[in-house]
Amino acid sequence: IDRLAANGIDLTKRSIEVAPIAHYHMGGVPGRNEINTSQELYYPAIMKAIVETGFKGYVAQEFIPTYKDKIAALKEGVQICDV
Repeated sequence: IDRLAANGIDLTKRSIEVAPIAHYHMGGVPGRNEINTSQELYYPAIMKAIVETGFKGYVAQEFIPTYKDKIAALKEGVQICDV
């Protein structure tokens, strides 16, 4: 998503219309680390847009945590994806 368009939400909706998507794979931008609200892309809105398309598959996120508390980083990522 981050490499193809500045607005991941529009790209997500367009991709669903073109071909079925089996799963989404994402990581923090920049750095491919844990996703959180400090990223260049706003993942809560992206996750909401994915749900609004009717997608029922899997969403995977890269997890190379930069937080000292790795469990807190994981919890934050799960909360962002739980829409």
